[in-house]
Amino acid sequence: MKLKNQNISDRILYEDNHLIIINKKTSEIVQGDKTGDAPLSETIKEYLREKYNKKGNIFVGVIHRIDRPVSGCVLFAKTDKALTRMNKLIHDRAIKKTYWAVVKNKPPKESDRLLHYLSKNEKQNKSYSVKKDDKNASKAELDYTIIGKSDMYYLLEIELHTGRHHQIRAQLAEIGCPIKGDLKYGYPRSNKDAGIHLHARTIEFIHPVKNEKIKVVAQPPDDPLWNYFVSKQFGT
Repeated sequence: MKLKNQNISDRILYEDNHLIIINKKTSEIVQGDKTGDAPLSETIKEYLREKYNKKGNIFVGVIHRIDRPVSGCVLFAKTDKALTRMNKLIHDRAIKKTYWAVVKNKPPKESDRLLHYLSKNEKQNKSYSVKKDDKNASKAELDYTIIGKSDMYYLLEIELHTGRHHQIRAQLAEIGCPIKGDLKYGYPRSNKDAGIHLHARTIEFIHPVKNEKIKVVAQPPDDPLWNYFVSKQFGT
């Protein structure tokens, strides 16, 4: 049997008996949607079936999602027990996630905490900044820091404090800094691969079974702009 995505093993950032963390491509969806495209969760099932020569149903639980045009760390559970415990960590905000975003417009400050109230428009699949007393308002909070710059772009590192729909995309757009390639939130041009320059860079938590600290780091996509910022950050 051939895997739908034969290089999935090259993108595994962490795996044990309980969890598996994948470096997602911009073209992939985390779980099934109306497009009917094969989701990453099914690709992982296929990988596990082949690697361990398993038959019958294979459990892969989706712990969290990132948008289709976004790349980077995505965490899955291999057992129902791990899924339940990881869901509790998410509820307790005990999972630390950082993102990298590339924007063309320089943010107002070198580093800042952004606080907005967002409302999701289901038909448009888009979130808007609204007033605090709006009946559909959800508090959205993040920290950003400018960690790199090129002739035309700025690299931001972002730490999420809440997990709202399209939160980073909406909040950066609200301060006049839409993410490169993000047409939905006001960037004027799309990227060739239909992705956006938003990358789930790190994920960090205490393992729910082993009780040890887990931290994984995902390399951004192989793209000239990402490669430039990586080389500047690490001198490679």
